[in-house]
Amino acid sequence: MLKRDDTVVAIVDFQGKLARIVRDSEAVLQAAARLIRGAKVLEVPVVWTEQNPAGLGPTVPEVAELLEGQAIAKLSFSCCAEPRFADALKRLARKDVLLAGIETHICVYQTAAELLAAGYAVHVVADAVSSRTSANKAIGLAKMERAGAHVTSVETALFELQRIAEGPTFKELLRIVK
Repeated sequence: MLKRDDTVVAIVDFQGKLARIVRDSEAVLQAAARLIRGAKVLEVPVVWTEQNPAGLGPTVPEVAELLEGQAIAKLSFSCCAEPRFADALKRLARKDVLLAGIETHICVYQTAAELLAAGYAVHVVADAVSSRTSANKAIGLAKMERAGAHVTSVETALFELQRIAEGPTFKELLRIVK
């Protein structure tokens, strides 16, 4: 079970034209936005990356406007190969990573595999990941699950972190997921 004090959200490469051409892009971007808003309500930290921003462009506005700080730029497919990403996770000292981003079968998969190898518990947010084809998304999710990642959804993860159906954070989460 996810716990607020043990969890970090990783937002991977929701950038430029690529973010607009992945399967179900609008729904995926909305799911990512809900995940980020929910993480803020629950006071769960968020780290975010951009793959080759000079080539792919910046994070799309509907996601970027919800994020704080600077994106961690990377050229490697796996976020873990970028020292600033690894350092950010070490500083946060949390063992569970909620992973969202594009593309499922490349950057998200390689990040999940390396996080798992490093001892993290990985929870892939299925409704907040995508690829250009449905087949590649399915392949990426299957490979991550076989490697030991847990597949979840935005709503499942947020309410798992919330635990109880009462209080101001619960009411705010209800507004976010509706």
